[in-house]
Amino acid sequence: MRTLVLLALVGLGAQLVDGSLGMAYGVTSTTLLLAIGTNPAAASATVHLAEIGTTLASGASHWRFGNVDWKVVLKIGVPGAIGAFAGATFLSWLSTEIAKPLMSLLLLGLGVYVLLRFTFRGLRTDKLGQPLRKRFLTPLGLVAGFMDATGGGGWGPVGTPAILASGRMEPRKVIGSIDTSEFFVAVAASLGFLVGLGTAGIDFAWVVALLIGGLIAAPIAAYLVRIFPPRVLGSLVGGIIIFTNTRTLVTSDFVSLSPGVINTIYALIALAWAAAVVHSVREHRKAVAEAATEARRVARAAKEEAPA
Repeated sequence: MRTLVLLALVGLGAQLVDGSLGMAYGVTSTTLLLAIGTNPAAASATVHLAEIGTTLASGASHWRFGNVDWKVVLKIGVPGAIGAFAGATFLSWLSTEIAKPLMSLLLLGLGVYVLLRFTFRGLRTDKLGQPLRKRFLTPLGLVAGFMDATGGGGWGPVGTPAILASGRMEPRKVIGSIDTSEFFVAVAASLGFLVGLGTAGIDFAWVVALLIGGLIAAPIAAYLVRIFPPRVLGSLVGGIIIFTNTRTLVTSDFVSLSPGVINTIYALIALAWAAAVVHSVREHRKAVAEAATEARRVARAAKEEAPA
């Protein structure tokens, strides 16, 4: 029972992050399942089965708040489903001994990307309104879908920053569209795992626990995307993913390190993580102050130009 409650809380927290940042539900949930000993394919299958419900609820919530571009959803969701099915069948084929460190390595890479992307680059907005082309979204969907299934997460960490980096959509619509299109990915990945694994190793009570937490968080996250600074949240989540998956790798059978070296690695990660969060908070405050200054300048200029 304690495990189920913990999983429900993880599902709630992961969906709060995913729905407000456009990434990290799968990465966060899969990381925890790996940490408590679940085999990689079963962990990814469990998370994707839960995501069928959470992504449907999240998409509906984002649609209600006007955060969804349906053209983008279809253009990236269909190739994403194809990539996810391929990735699920590939992971099902790998042995557990190879799959666990491989998945942790993929998750670690995604965590580093999330941390660096949101800590140092923030969000680009200089090309808002320009259309996103199919030749960009189709390969992006294929790669992100494959990464999502094989890494237990990756749809958001790959898709959201790529579209944000284009600067052609409002951040809230990028997040809403990615979360909504993830429904196609979750269904396709789940089918792929069921074909490759059957139901072996999948605990459906865990699926339901993750689902319940995600369903509670979905409407809250769709609202928070309007008010919570994604730059800070991205740095926080990236650090969690890096720390947890580094722990999995340095304690695996493929790595032989002394306790002193392992503790040093943990300490360095913690220091870098803390510095990244502090930098993100400072940059966010700076951006808010600059925006306020610009708003006052525009207001003064408008007042001066107004007829007496």
